[in-house]
Amino acid sequence: MASNTEPKPNILVVDDEPLVRDLIVQILEPEHVCQTAGSGEEALEIFKSGTFDLVMSDINMGGMTGIELIPQLLALSPDTVIVMLSGNQTIDSAIDAIRSGAFDYVKKPFDIDHVKVAVDRALEHHNLLRDKRLYENHLEELVRKRTEELNYLSYYDLLTRLPNRTLFEDRLSQAILLMQENQQIALLFVSLDGFKKVRDTLGHDSGNEILQAAGKRLLSEVSENTTVARFEGDEFGVLLPQVASTEEAAEIANRINNALKKPYNTGGSEVFITASIGISFYPDDGKDAQALLKNAAAALLTAQEGGGDLYYFYTTGMNSDALRRLALESNLRSALARREFEMYYQPKVDVATGKISGMEALIRWNQSHTGFISPSEFIPLAESTGLIIPLGEWILSDSCLQGKKWHDEGYDLSLSVNISVRQFQQPDLAERLSAIVHETGFDCKFLDLEITESAIMNDPEVAVRTLNELRQLGIKISLDDFGTGYSSLSYLKRLPIDILKIDKSFVDDVTNNTDDAALVEAIITLAHTLNLKVVAEGIETKEQLEFLQRLNCDEWQGYLFSKPVPVADFARLLVAQQTS
Repeated sequence: MASNTEPKPNILVVDDEPLVRDLIVQILEPEHVCQTAGSGEEALEIFKSGTFDLVMSDINMGGMTGIELIPQLLALSPDTVIVMLSGNQTIDSAIDAIRSGAFDYVKKPFDIDHVKVAVDRALEHHNLLRDKRLYENHLEELVRKRTEELNYLSYYDLLTRLPNRTLFEDRLSQAILLMQENQQIALLFVSLDGFKKVRDTLGHDSGNEILQAAGKRLLSEVSENTTVARFEGDEFGVLLPQVASTEEAAEIANRINNALKKPYNTGGSEVFITASIGISFYPDDGKDAQALLKNAAAALLTAQEGGGDLYYFYTTGMNSDALRRLALESNLRSALARREFEMYYQPKVDVATGKISGMEALIRWNQSHTGFISPSEFIPLAESTGLIIPLGEWILSDSCLQGKKWHDEGYDLSLSVNISVRQFQQPDLAERLSAIVHETGFDCKFLDLEITESAIMNDPEVAVRTLNELRQLGIKISLDDFGTGYSSLSYLKRLPIDILKIDKSFVDDVTNNTDDAALVEAIITLAHTLNLKVVAEGIETKEQLEFLQRLNCDEWQGYLFSKPVPVADFARLLVAQQTS
C-alpha cells in the first residue's frame, strides 16, 4: 500500500476481455492509478506517452501475445515489472512468461487476495529496481565527477587554477604540430625574483596570495590564444603559439615584467617582487617541447644571474653553462666532506711600520677533477643555494683555529673573515659566531668581520642591531668595499663599525687621477673623523703606498707585499719578517 505522502503506483492492465480489465481495475483502485489496453499493440502505443510501474497482461490475446509484448515493454522501460494473466492451467505457459522477462504469473479465474498479493510483491520489486538504478546512476555520477577531478588534478594547478606543466607541454607539442610556414612559437619561462625569501618572511598564506595574483597578472597581459601555466613553486610558463618576431615576444616580456613588479598587498603589507624571464623560439631554439623548455630554462638562469628583473633570449652555449652550474652545485655540496677547500691568507700591513699586522682569510677550492675553481664562480653559487651558511661557518672555524696557532707562536695578528649577505641575515648570527670562537679558543678581540655595504643597507635597522650584538662579543666590524655600494653618510655615522676598507677600484689610479686621489683622501679623512681605522686594498705599486703613507692610512694589503697564500707560505712570511 502506498502512503499518503507518496504518489500512487501507475498500473497498466492489458487484456482483450473488457470484463477482466474492469474487474482488475476495481480490485486495485483507488490505491493505484490504473489504465487499460485491449491489446498488446494498444499497450505499446500507450507506453509511447508514458511508462508504468506495473503491467498486468493476458498471455493469449488476439494479435500480439503477452509473451511477445514482454520484451518490447522492457526495452521501453526496464524498471517496469510485468505480471502475466492466463486461463491456461499448465505450468509451461508460466515458464515461458518468466523466461521472457515476466516477474510473476496469475492464473484465471483469480482470487482477489491473490491478485493484491501479486501486485504488492511486483510493486515492491519495482521499487527495488528503481532504487538500484538510482544508486547505479549516483555511482556513475560520482565516478564521472571523480574522473573530472582527477583529470583536473592531472592538468591544472589547484592554487592558481592555471594549466600545469603537463598540460602546458601538451599544448606546446600541439602548437608545434599545427604551426604553419613562416611562423614562430615563443616560450617564456617566468620566475619571481626572491619569492622564497618573501614567503619565508610573510608566511605560506601570503606567498600563495602572491602566486595567485601573479597568475592573474600574467593572464591579463596576453591574448586569449596564449597558454599561461604554473609549473612549480614561483615558476610560470607562457606559450605564444604565433609570434611575428622576436620584438613581439620582447614586448610581451616587458609587459609581463612591468605587471609583476607592481606592489602586492598581502597580510597588511605592500610587497614588491620582480621577475626573471627566459625566452626560446621554435624552430630556431629546439625542435620539440622538451628542447624548448630546456633552452628557455637556460635563458631564465642567465636572467637570474644578471640580477633579476630581466628577460633573456636563449643563445647557443647557455645550456653548457647551465650544466656546468648544476655540476658545480652538486660538487659543492660534497666538497666539504671531501676536504677540497683550503684557506689562503693575505697579509695586512701596518702603513707606519711596514710590518704584518693581520691577515684576511680567503677560501680556495681545489676540485678533485677540474682543479682550482675561482671564488667568483662558487661563492655566488653557494650564496644562492644556501650552502654559504655551512661553508661560511667552516671558513670561520678553520681560520680561527689557524689564528690561535699563530697566537700561540707569539704572533698577535688580527684575523679578518668575510661574512656573506645570507650569513649576516641569520637572526642567531651572534650566537653562532660566539660558539665557534669559544670552541676554537680564538680571542674575539682579534677577530674582524668584513661585511659589505649591500648586506647592511638591505635593512639598516636590523643590521645595526646585529652589528651591536657582534661588537658586544668583542668582535670588530669592517665595512668592506666602501664607496662601491649605496650607503649614505647619515647611516655611516650610525653604524657600529670599526674599520673602513677602501676598494681597489679607488686606489688603482690615485697617482694618475686627481679625482680618485681626492676621493681617497676624503674617505680617509672622514673615517678618521669618525674614529675609524682605514684599510686600503689592492696596493700594487710603491707610488700607491707612498700616497697612502702621506694620508696616514692605517693598513694596506695587496700584491706589492703578497698575494693570498697557503698557510705554509704565510708562515714563511712571518718568519722572514721576524728575522729581517
